[in-house]
Amino acid sequence: MICFMNLNDYQEAATDTCIPAAYNQRYLIAGLVAEAGEVAGKYAKCIRDKTSWVEFINELEKELGDVLWFVAVLAEFHGISLDEIARININKLQSRKERGVLGGSGDNR
Repeated sequence: MICFMNLNDYQEAATDTCIPAAYNQRYLIAGLVAEAGEVAGKYAKCIRDKTSWVEFINELEKELGDVLWFVAVLAEFHGISLDEIARININKLQSRKERGVLGGSGDNR
């Protein structure tokens, strides 16, 4: 069992678990959207059923893992490393913070 890994190690391990029939853009994008929807669904049921927060967090952890798997394998399919995705994202957010535009909307702010 792996206890700690960096993003690229995770990406390699995740891709290794992908069956050949699933290693295509159409499936990976649809699966990512479906898993993100499951995150929202778990939250909606938590609100509706007044589920305990601890129970919700346990379910959230599982669903976010599935989202991460799809992100990792989709990125690998396109030759993009998770480390690079993380670096680009943090640089973008730090720039927005420095310019005082973390809030608001639009990709290019």
